Amino acid sequence: MEDNELVRFGVSMNRDLVEQFDELIVHQGYNNRSEALRDLVRKALIDPNQLRLDEPVAGTIVLVYHHHLSDGLTELQHRFHHEIVSTMHIHLNAQQCLEIIVVRGVLKRLKELQQSIQVLKQVVYAELSVTHLEPEEPHSHE
Repeated sequence: MEDNELVRFGVSMNRDLVEQFDELIVHQGYNNRSEALRDLVRKALIDPNQLRLDEPVAGTIVLVYHHHLSDGLTELQHRFHHEIVSTMHIHLNAQQCLEIIVVRGVLKRLKELQQSIQVLKQVVYAELSVTHLEPEEPHSHE
């Protein structure tokens, strides 16, 4: 069997669940159940709780916090500067900020960063979202 060969298999579920799933996939713009199920499986496979802690990943940490936090957050970002690729800072209102931190590295280290951010007093929300990184293939010089 080839790596990208499509394989058919049956899935059994109760009618109510199928009807809810069909409504969801129509609302999300899928053409069929197979496309939606493939995306659900891909998402489940890259869930940070399913990946090995030593696995190389890339992703984002999205956080919302009260603007008084900035000094503590800056200090944390400097401690994790090897893992942080970029940041975007948005003022939501006079008190709240949204920050998106693009990260790349070993999952364990990125989880440490996210957890260190989450426990800061002024943080309202902090979530890590990652995807597995495929090993880089050597470039040919042709």
